[in-house]
Amino acid sequence: MPLHFELVTPAKLVRSEDVHMVVVPGAEGEFGVLEGHAPFMSTIRDGAVQIYKTEGGVPESIDIRGGFAEVSETGLTVLAEHVEG
Repeated sequence: MPLHFELVTPAKLVRSEDVHMVVVPGAEGEFGVLEGHAPFMSTIRDGAVQIYKTEGGVPESIDIRGGFAEVSETGLTVLAEHVEG
């Protein structure tokens, strides 16, 4: 089953899609999220969110600044203060 991933800023919804895995630059280190991950919240540091659309695929990178990530039963939401580009 895919993981539902949303990337949002205070201004807009940047991304909303089903993916295989997302690696997030957490404040205490990078963490990967797959479908079925236990719910939790983490602050995020400046860095790149890496989006894997398929298992073993090449990730797409999106640079973000600040914010937090929430993993819930509905998927992963990254609330970034700023998204580059």
